[in-house]
Amino acid sequence: MNVGEAMTPRSEVVTVELPGTRDDVLEYLQERSFSSVPVVKNSEGTEEFRGLISRDDLIENPDEDQLAMLMRDVPTTTQDTTIEEVAALMVEERARRVPVVDGELEGIVTVTDVVRAVADGEAVGDAEVGDIASRDVNTTYEEVPLTVAERELYYANLPYAVVLDEEGEMNGVLTEVDIIEVARVVEGEDDTGDSIADEDDDWKWESIKAVGKRYLPTRNVEIPAAPVHEFMTDSVVTVSGEKTAKEVAQMMLRNDVEQIPLVNGDRLTGIVRDINLLEALQ
Repeated sequence: MNVGEAMTPRSEVVTVELPGTRDDVLEYLQERSFSSVPVVKNSEGTEEFRGLISRDDLIENPDEDQLAMLMRDVPTTTQDTTIEEVAALMVEERARRVPVVDGELEGIVTVTDVVRAVADGEAVGDAEVGDIASRDVNTTYEEVPLTVAERELYYANLPYAVVLDEEGEMNGVLTEVDIIEVARVVEGEDDTGDSIADEDDDWKWESIKAVGKRYLPTRNVEIPAAPVHEFMTDSVVTVSGEKTAKEVAQMMLRNDVEQIPLVNGDRLTGIVRDINLLEALQ
């Protein structure tokens, strides 16, 4: 199976256009739960692909408003590339969405598209997930403030955390999507003389500050500080190690999730991420 058969064609791809602002892309990330959005520029009737803007790009750069400064270069592919080849590219580059470009943007292929190919039998899915699951599971505590949990995801460089209760038992899953849904950009002004954050500010984003006695406009990404359990998904789908990659791919699509905890009886033993299914194609 080739990328051209699996990709979302350009006519169905949501894009943002230069010049533009963060507000142009934020609604797509929040309302449609996209992980990133392609950026294009129309020049003399020709559409040029310029890059992608992701959730992380917006959250980590709260003071930047212009799309041109927020977007980043990403690897691209072509329609005749095989699913196995683009899966390898995604794993190597840690890319969840790869634009399909041949002179101009022709479409986009995502991790979910590859997972769908595995689920449909268009890519090999015979491996047992017990052999391909990650045994290192990112976790957080259900009473941790969401602001802290977001930093935990950021420093772990992972899009999820399994949420544990007081007994250390799995009680839910928190994802980047859960966080971006409740994040908002707050504008105001700040006294630049207050240039050193208190200890209580460790889990907040600080806007630009400088020594002096004047006020500057600020823009902060605000995330609720309420406990994680208020935002997590508590109806968790789990899987045993005997299931095949194809069966788990079908479960992921059916439940609209990117990772499924691996269990042995009632015991959490690992996590099967969609990227693990891609790794199994190599």
